[in-house]
Amino acid sequence: MNDITAKKQAARKAAMAARKLAHDSATGAGGAAAGHLLAWLETKPEITSISGYMPIHSELDILPAMRALHARGYAISVPVIMAKAQPLRFRRWTPETTLIKGPFGAMVPKTGAWQRPDLLLCPMLAFDGSGQRMGYGGGFYDRTIAALSPVRALGYAYAAQQVESLPHEATDMALEGIITENGIIWSG
Repeated sequence: MNDITAKKQAARKAAMAARKLAHDSATGAGGAAAGHLLAWLETKPEITSISGYMPIHSELDILPAMRALHARGYAISVPVIMAKAQPLRFRRWTPETTLIKGPFGAMVPKTGAWQRPDLLLCPMLAFDGSGQRMGYGGGFYDRTIAALSPVRALGYAYAAQQVESLPHEATDMALEGIITENGIIWSG
């Protein structure tokens, strides 16, 4: 194991604990984050297709945002893992979509059209002020952001998931910003 791998493993372990604590103590965080996202999107008429995700473990609940976006006419999709070390694909989602268990326990649409989102909303374990995101270690979002470039990518997380800095490599793709229950934190 090289030095960066060891640093990432330690950071993931600490981030999982911090996110669980934030999740267990949060009330209304999903709805608050949804409000910030919807307000920002009012200024972005060019965005019509958005990828959310089906929350697992202690991820910030994005379902209030996805339902509200669908009601406002946005084309919503969720990620589907196609194979190890491959970019994600995105299948259309509505509140009525039949879901099945996909890889890693995330629910995915059983059927539906594939779409290319204008905006990716990315779950995570932790983030820093430069927009670096720490996921579970599979590199799926990094590959997807690179493959879809140019694409807008924002994180979706509890504010408490922010850390001072994260170990990263050249293949780790930074996000434009992070939507939290307290507002949007822009990378800089």
